[in-house]
Parts: sequence; structure tokens; C-alpha cells
Amino acid sequence: MAADQLAHFRTALAQTGVTSSDFDLNKETVLPANRTLRPAGVLAPIIERNGRFELILTKRSSALKHHPGQISFPGGKQDGDDADVVAAALREAREEIGLPSHLVEVLGTLPAHETVTNFLVTPVIAFVKEDFKIVAEPGEVEEVFTVPLDHVLDAANYVVQSRRWQGQRRYYYTVPYGPYYIWGATARMLRAWTERMM
Repeated sequence: MAADQLAHFRTALAQTGVTSSDFDLNKETVLPANRTLRPAGVLAPIIERNGRFELILTKRSSALKHHPGQISFPGGKQDGDDADVVAAALREAREEIGLPSHLVEVLGTLPAHETVTNFLVTPVIAFVKEDFKIVAEPGEVEEVFTVPLDHVLDAANYVVQSRRWQGQRRYYYTVPYGPYYIWGATARMLRAWTERMM
């Protein structure tokens, strides 16, 4: 059963798709034509536990300058030593949650996502072949947790909400789970994955 699901993920991820952005629900936003987008990669690690797939996510430290306390994927900007954004995602997952790269089977990627902070983020979908000892990076990661993959791949669980940002009303996706408020870029990338699976 698990092998069939993983094969389904690979097939869906191999399809072409459109890029997403933090501005998808805010069509009136005019983006500067000369903006510079920095490449980044995030890892969406799936692990099989108790007979089901779960997605590993992190809660960022509340002490961070950018996006404190938000739910995110392990990942970050592509460094000069990274071969590509996939390598960046794997490296960051090692650093942030202690995930050994040799346990990771990359299933595919989603089209890049543009963030309000001028990153072009490629979500890397991967299967973690066996359990590992989670080690949260001090100062960056406050908590590492899992959510049922079925929950975040169900379009019915998404809600569009809004708040004022830089003097304007900004709309965004949320996909809450228990005490975890998953929103913004993380929720938008998960929503893109959900749309790909439908």
C-alpha cells in the first residue's frame, strides 16, 4: 500500500504545473519588475508511522527576527556550496532537525513559490525511509512535530483568512491542525501539493 502511494506521489509530482506565490489570493498586488528573487529549497519529509503517512514540520523559534513562531518546512536559501535547491533542502533538514540525507528518498518537486521576502522556494517532497532521532537546532527550531499527511492533502481542510499587512488587507491560506496554526507560504505550498494530487 505504501509503495503504491509513493508511486502515486512520484507520478503526480512529475506533471508540469504553475508556480505559486504569497500573492495568489491578492491579485491587486503589483510586484516590482526588477525584484531579485533568491533561490531556496524546503523539504516536505513524509514518514510512515502507525500505518499512516505523516508530514514532519517545524515551529520556528520565537527569538528569530523573521517569521518567529511560525510553522514551516525545514529548509532555507541555497548557499554557494549547494549543488541546487534540492541539495539546499537536504542540508537544511540535516542542520535544523537532524535528518540524515541517506535516509531521504526524493520523490519530486513542486513548482517554485515566490515569497513576500523575495525568495523563490522550491518544495522538495521526500520519503524518510526509517525513523531517526530528531535533533532540533537550538536558536532556530522551537519544536519538531508531525501532522497526518491526509489532513494537509485534503482541500476541505483549507480556509482562506486575512489580516492587514503594510496598510492593505492580505488574504492567505490556512490549514490548522490541533494546536498548530499552519498558514502563509507553508500552507500555500501544501495547498499547491494538494491541487497536484487531485
